[in-house]
Amino acid sequence: MADTDFRPFQTMLDHDAALRKLQEATAGADDGELFLERRRAEALVFDDGRVKTASYDATEGFGLRAVRGEVSGYAHSSEISDAALTRAVATARLAVGEGGGTLAAGPQATNRHLYTDADPIAGVEFPVKLETLRAIDAFARDVDPRVVQVTATIAASLQEVEILRPDGQHMRDVRPMTRVNVSVIVEDQGRREQGTAGGGGRVGLDGLLDPADWQAKAQEALRIALVNLRAEPAPAGIMDVVLGPGWPGILLHEAVGHGLEGDFNRKGSSAFAGLMGQRVAAPGVTVLDDGTIPDRRGSITFDDEGTPSGRNVLIEDGILVGFMQDRQNARLMGVEPTGNGRRESYAHAPMPRMTNTYMLGGDADPGDIVADLKDGIYAVGFGGGQVDITNGKFVFSCTEAYRVKNGKVGAPVKGATLIGDGATALQQIRALGNDMALDPGMGNCGKAGQWVPVGVGQPTVMIGGLTVGGAGA
Repeated sequence: MADTDFRPFQTMLDHDAALRKLQEATAGADDGELFLERRRAEALVFDDGRVKTASYDATEGFGLRAVRGEVSGYAHSSEISDAALTRAVATARLAVGEGGGTLAAGPQATNRHLYTDADPIAGVEFPVKLETLRAIDAFARDVDPRVVQVTATIAASLQEVEILRPDGQHMRDVRPMTRVNVSVIVEDQGRREQGTAGGGGRVGLDGLLDPADWQAKAQEALRIALVNLRAEPAPAGIMDVVLGPGWPGILLHEAVGHGLEGDFNRKGSSAFAGLMGQRVAAPGVTVLDDGTIPDRRGSITFDDEGTPSGRNVLIEDGILVGFMQDRQNARLMGVEPTGNGRRESYAHAPMPRMTNTYMLGGDADPGDIVADLKDGIYAVGFGGGQVDITNGKFVFSCTEAYRVKNGKVGAPVKGATLIGDGATALQQIRALGNDMALDPGMGNCGKAGQWVPVGVGQPTVMIGGLTVGGAGA
């Protein structure tokens, strides 16, 4: 396990020589950078009373990019050396052609520090992690005899990034990530149901391995499983829906957030393309993407192009006012980059991506919002979903939901899916609670084959006229 800092320009590359090669690759280009990365990750899974997997992974490499107009030339290598960089220059220059571009000014520097740079893997001894996993398993089984299986996961990673720009600007960031998840299966009278809870962020493992923290996660997983154990088949039809705070913001992320990324709008493929300055949501609805929240899973000191992350307002009081931008799309659209140029690793080119995307709260009491629901569903937990970016149509499955009639929360329902489209759902928001919350720190977002960590959030929200798919009326 590495115990030294990742310093490629001290151990593998000559800084001045690398800069000259980068300048050669980007001569006549509009933009470009050399992105260097080392990532280490550890994951321990304890399942059914034993260690199921214990993995450790270490990767490092670089990506060299040259951008000219709408074209990007990108070369990457897991070998950080002068020879590999020389080979990459020839590939990256294919995008530049005969040149003619004007190199964009570099991003503004930042001294902001949003998270610890301590190594979360080495910060806790391996035997302590194993003992914690055993303790989680024992605790969940002791709490309720109906627990028949427990799966506990401890995951930690450290990403070290250096970015060199053609003007000589040089940036470094150290990005930790940790997470603890607990899943339980309960059985009663031959029926089995599952519940899952977890979370983390850009923090050390110490706090997550505190018994008070993981016991709360185990109890929440058990609570969800027991709720589902008594759930009835979900109804089907068009009805009003109340979404709970926090993690249900994943619907906002998928159904609306992707449609507000710059590349989809520049190409005209988003449902929001051409609507800047127009009303796209009910009055009072404000949606932000904010990568500056300390310790959050989706936060970044600066993005993977070197632009400092920002608190970007996307929809303000129902009016579309901004998109999330990387440097290339921002330049092509004549706007400023917003700090949303993200990539999965050195092997991937950056693109506009979300960080922490959430809806601001209103002034309504959450209890009053539910009480105003005459006939519908109260959904507080979500699993997987599918979204079509071109029209915003979505299908999401609920992991915890309740039938509501005349303002009274009734039996939990199983098998409920919410069907609609993001643009219409935004217009049909009827109430916003005063309880805005962020998710516990467990989101990952996929786009064009790349995965990055993200955060979501929202208050309690009432949406009118969603289609609920279920077992019957």
